[in-house]
Amino acid sequence: MKVKISISGLLPEATTPTVADANPTRRKLIQSIGSASILSLIDPMVKAGAWAAGSDAPEKTDVKVSFIALTDCSSVVMANHLGLDKKYGVKIIPTKEASWAAIRDKLVNGENDMSHILYGLVYGLQMGIGGQQKDMSVLMSLNNNGQAITLSKALYQKGVSDGASLKALMDKEKRDYTFAQTFPTGTHAMWLYYWLANYGINPFKDAKIITVPPPQMVANMRSGNMDGYCVGEPWNARAIIDGIGFTAITTQAIWQDHPEKALGTTSDFAKKYPNTCRAVTAAILEAGKYIDASTSNKHATAEVVAAPSFVNTDVSVIQDRMMGRYNNGIGKTWDDPHAMKFYNDGMANYPYLSDGMWFMTQHKRWGLLKEHPDYLAVAKKVNNIALYKEAATASKTPLPKSDMRSSKLFDGVVWNGSNPAAYADSFKIKA
Repeated sequence: MKVKISISGLLPEATTPTVADANPTRRKLIQSIGSASILSLIDPMVKAGAWAAGSDAPEKTDVKVSFIALTDCSSVVMANHLGLDKKYGVKIIPTKEASWAAIRDKLVNGENDMSHILYGLVYGLQMGIGGQQKDMSVLMSLNNNGQAITLSKALYQKGVSDGASLKALMDKEKRDYTFAQTFPTGTHAMWLYYWLANYGINPFKDAKIITVPPPQMVANMRSGNMDGYCVGEPWNARAIIDGIGFTAITTQAIWQDHPEKALGTTSDFAKKYPNTCRAVTAAILEAGKYIDASTSNKHATAEVVAAPSFVNTDVSVIQDRMMGRYNNGIGKTWDDPHAMKFYNDGMANYPYLSDGMWFMTQHKRWGLLKEHPDYLAVAKKVNNIALYKEAATASKTPLPKSDMRSSKLFDGVVWNGSNPAAYADSFKIKA
């Protein structure tokens, strides 16, 4: 389908030659305006809208994108707030849900179209764990970093300040120690388990693990239902402000620039509405670029997402850690160069195959998967790299040189996706 752009109103109405038109200079000016230079008169938003109305037009224009009240939903919210979705011919409708289980159910049954979702949750559904099996699609990574493990002030008063001292207390004072994550196959569960195991604590043998929705973490710690939790911001910062907990470690200290939330949908939706998926992805890429561009943009974003309809907390609780200003609640403050990233020149958004594979290795490590899957084949099926590259091109987002990346985690172990089965089996503490 060819697109015709109406330029009515952009040119002078006098097109019938008059005596004055005999002036060759004026005639050349009109001819030049009528040719190549006309593009410079068209607003970029109009040109983008024309692109969206062509053969690549979104098949579905109103798109419900669900989210949980966490700071890392910001790029989804801002894509709509800034009108970037309109640029690509769609309307993103941010849809707040109360828990990851609700996110899962409403995404799978089609009530919502896409979601701000835990990367590991997507892979759990693909593999039939943490919910009924459903073929899924990761359209992009929404962010890196920006989560943390919070321990109670009651533990601190007994000498606990980090993983090693937690292990010492648990060995000394025998009782049931309870730790919360947000979903059994999700990112927070994997960061919590990885951290505990690094200090010799088996999360399933030495502790009690419970699942609590992110916005309910602080209230549950306040009531004494848990000793610690792993969650995204701002609920770690909130525990410090409320005087009930402290940050034992940030997740970027466990794995610098780790994958976190994804823009997820079902494989069926991605196949039926590929242009819609590309348009939403491109809009969110631009929103992430906006957020990361300056401190003033981050402040503006914090003001928007702090509203009751989104995260529902004080602006200051969101903005400090978004800007990398950390206070662990027990005397340490620092500026973190690896705070939450929404764009990072596109490197925070690329759906690396090795990222998806890593979550499956941890699912296998902890017995959620009984057998080794074909890690690479599953990742290639789930991570929609071809569609992402189209969205990146549309939004002028840089692309990495490889679909895999290499990282060294805080225990010194390198993950690069080269031998996932051996990696999953290599851990001393596992199910």
